[in-house]
Amino acid sequence: MHDNATEVTAAGIARLAGVGRAAVSNWRRRHADFPKPVGGTETSPSFALAEVEAWLRKQGKLAEVPLRERVWQQLAGHPEGPLPALVHTGCVLLLIHERPTVWLDASAGSDARLAAILSGALDQVLIPRLGGPAGPAGRAGRGARGAGGEPGPGGAGAKGADAGGVNAGDGAGDVNTGGDAEGVNEAAHAGAVNAGALTEGVNPGARAGRVNPALTSPAVNTSPTPSPVNSPPTVHTAQPVHAAPATSTPQTTPTPQATPALRTPTGPQLLLSAPLLRGAAELAAEMGARQAFEFLLGRHLDANPRQYTLTPAELAGLMADLAGPARTVLDPACGTGALLRAVATRPDQELYAQDSAPELAAISALRLALHSRATVRAAAGDTLRADAYPGLRADVVLCHPPFNERNWGHDELAYDSRWEYGFPARTESELAWVQHALARLTDGGTAVLLMPPAAASRRSGRRIRADLLRRGALRAVVALPVGAAPPYNIPLHLWVLRRPDRAPATPEVLLVDTGRFAGEGRGGPDWEAVREAVTDAWGAFTRAGHLAERPGLARSVPVIDLLDDDVDLAPARHLPPAAVADGAEQLTRVRERLGATLRLTADLTPPPADPSPAARWPLTTIGELARGGALVMRTGGNGGHARVPVLTDHDVLAGTAPSGTLPESEEEAVLTEPGDVVVPVLGGGSVARVIDEATGGAVLGRNLVLLRPDRTALDPWFLAGFLRGTANNRQASSYASTATRLDVRRLQLPRLPLEEQRRYGDRFRALDEFERALRHASRLGGQLVRGMYDGLTDGTVAPD
Repeated sequence: MHDNATEVTAAGIARLAGVGRAAVSNWRRRHADFPKPVGGTETSPSFALAEVEAWLRKQGKLAEVPLRERVWQQLAGHPEGPLPALVHTGCVLLLIHERPTVWLDASAGSDARLAAILSGALDQVLIPRLGGPAGPAGRAGRGARGAGGEPGPGGAGAKGADAGGVNAGDGAGDVNTGGDAEGVNEAAHAGAVNAGALTEGVNPGARAGRVNPALTSPAVNTSPTPSPVNSPPTVHTAQPVHAAPATSTPQTTPTPQATPALRTPTGPQLLLSAPLLRGAAELAAEMGARQAFEFLLGRHLDANPRQYTLTPAELAGLMADLAGPARTVLDPACGTGALLRAVATRPDQELYAQDSAPELAAISALRLALHSRATVRAAAGDTLRADAYPGLRADVVLCHPPFNERNWGHDELAYDSRWEYGFPARTESELAWVQHALARLTDGGTAVLLMPPAAASRRSGRRIRADLLRRGALRAVVALPVGAAPPYNIPLHLWVLRRPDRAPATPEVLLVDTGRFAGEGRGGPDWEAVREAVTDAWGAFTRAGHLAERPGLARSVPVIDLLDDDVDLAPARHLPPAAVADGAEQLTRVRERLGATLRLTADLTPPPADPSPAARWPLTTIGELARGGALVMRTGGNGGHARVPVLTDHDVLAGTAPSGTLPESEEEAVLTEPGDVVVPVLGGGSVARVIDEATGGAVLGRNLVLLRPDRTALDPWFLAGFLRGTANNRQASSYASTATRLDVRRLQLPRLPLEEQRRYGDRFRALDEFERALRHASRLGGQLVRGMYDGLTDGTVAPD
C-alpha cells in the first residue's frame, strides 16, 4: 500500500531508478509528463512518491520499487518528519518482534481500524519492556504528545482516562513512573524506577531521592526548600518532547526535569503513519524486525551525516571491552544507543539511557529493546541539569559526551554534590561529565568516556585531574588514532575510571598511545590492531597493577610522576619513542628498496608517443552497454552479514589496499571480483581501477560504482583506460553543487572489435603498472626522509 502524502526528492528518485541526479534533471526537462513538484523549494523540490513510481514504471525505467527503498522513501517523506516516523516504526517493529499475532490482528482491516487498535496494543509491549503505567489511573489527564513532539488532534485530553504512554508519570512528567495504579517497576506515589510501593527495589531510596523522582520529590541539584539554591535560569526549561507541562510555584524558576523517552503514539498519529507501518511490517517479514529497524535508522543517519555525532561501532566495542561485563549499565549521553548496544548481554541486565534530544532517547530505547532482553530505562533531558537517575549506582558507565560546551550549567550547578574532585571550570564541561559518571557508579564500578585530547592537558582542569589521580579514580588514558571518531582530524582519548572503594588507591596509571595504527585512507584506523593493543595492555595492567614499558605504545606511570604543575596526562608526552632497532640498517634497507623501485620506474616509463591523426570512432555509453548486457553495473555502500575489508573511494584514488569498514547489515554487500572496473563518483576526476586478485572479494564501499564487463564483449583494461580520459569525465560530470559528481552511465568509449580492445588494454595495463611504481617510490621516499629526520634528531643516525 502506498502513501500518496509521501514525498521524495530528486536524489531519492535517482536511487529508485539506479541513475545519477543529472539523469533526473534531464527527465524533468525532456518529458512534459514528468510529475510536478508538490513541495520543497525551488532549488530542491520534492515530488509525490506514488506519482514518481507510476511515471518510472510507465517509462519502462522501473518494474517495481524495491520494498526497502519504498519503505525508506515513506519514512524520509513522512509529513511529520523522519524522526517521529522512525519512532512510530520502531514501536510497531517491537510489537511485531514481541507479539506478532497482536500485530496480525490489528493490521487486518482498514488503516482507521489499525490506528484505533494499535495504540492500546503497543502498550502491551512498551510498558513491560520500557516501564510505565499499567492501568488507566496512571494515564488520566496526559497530553497526547507523540514521538515527534506534536500535540495530537485531541489536545490534552485526546487519549482520555484509558489512554496514556510508556514511561509516563501522574501528570508530573516523571520518568518511568505511574500514578495511583500499580504498574511495571513503579511506586504507588513515589515515582521511582524499579521501586515497589512499600517493598525493596533496585537502588531504592527510603521515600525520596529515588531514581527518576516525581516533581513532588526533592528536585535534582536543589535543596528541599521550595526555592532551591542556584536554581537554573529560564533557558533550557522549555518542555521537552513527550513531556506534560511542568508545574512551578509563582515567582520561582522551574527546575529542569528529565522526561520519559517514549510515550505511546496516539491513534491520529498512527493513522498518519499507517502506510509506513504496513510497509515496515512487510520489511520485518523479509529481514526481521531488528534488522529492519537497523536498516531504516542506518539510512537516516547516512542521509543526515552532519546532524549527528556518532560513535563508530568499533570504538563502542572497544569501550565496552574496557568496561567489562556488567548487570547495570548507564549511558548519560546515549545518542542513538551505540555504546549500550555494544555491551555484552547477560541475564537480568538493566540498561539506563538519557539524552538531551528526545527523539534520540526514544530511538535508543527502541533500539535497545529490539537488540536484547535487558530491562531498558530511557529518559530525555539535559543530564547535568536534570539527571533522570540521581539514585542509580551502576556497575558500568559508558559515555561519549558533547565536547567543548560552555553552557553546560556552570552557574546553576556550583554547589552540586557530584563535584567530589573539584568544581569544573566553565571551559571544562568534559570534567563535569567525568564526575557525573563517577557519581553514578557503585563502589569499584568502571566508567569509560571518550574525551577530547585537550582535557588531558588544559591548565584550567589540572586541579581536578590531580585529585582524580591522588584518589585512584583515574586508571588509564588511551590515545586513539586520528580518524577513530568525529571530529576525525583529532586523535581523541579514552579515559578509564573506577570509583574508589575501600581498597588502597592504585599508585600507577596506564598510558597507551595507539596513534601508529592510523589508517592511510578515510576508512579509519586498523581497529583490530587498536583493540588488541589496548585490551592486552589494560588486561596486563589490571592483573598486576603495573605494566612494563612497551616503547611507543604503553607503560604504567607512577601517580607521583604526573603530579607536577601541569598534570599533563597526554600519553605521547610520557611514552618513550618506539625503539629504532637497527635504525641506520632499517634506513639502509628502505634506501635499497627505493633504488630498486626507481630503477623499475625507469624501465616502465612509456616510450615516446608517436603522433597519429585523431581517430573518429563510433561511440557508445556505459548506460547503453548496461542495457545491452555487455556489462553489469552495481553501486556500493552496504556491509552485508560478515565483516569483510571494504574498498573505499579513497583506496581507489590512492591505489591502496581496502582499508574501510561498513556496519553489518542484512542488505547484500557488493563483492568485487578480479577484472571488475571500479569508478569513484564524487570528486574523483579521471580515475578507474581494475580489480586484481589481491583486491578481489572486498566489499564495494560508498560513492563507488562497479562495472563488471562481459569478457566476450569487453576487455576490462580497455574499459578502464577509456573511462579515465579527461574529456570523457568532463562531459559526464555534474557541477550542481560544491562537489563534482560523475554520472557513470554517460561515460563514453569507442565501439571496437575485441582484438583491438585488447591491444589498447595492454597499453593501459602498462601505464597502470608505471603509475603504481611511481606511487610506491613516493611512499618509500617519504619513509626515507621521515626516518632520516627522526634518526638525526634522536641521535640514532650520525650526520656523516
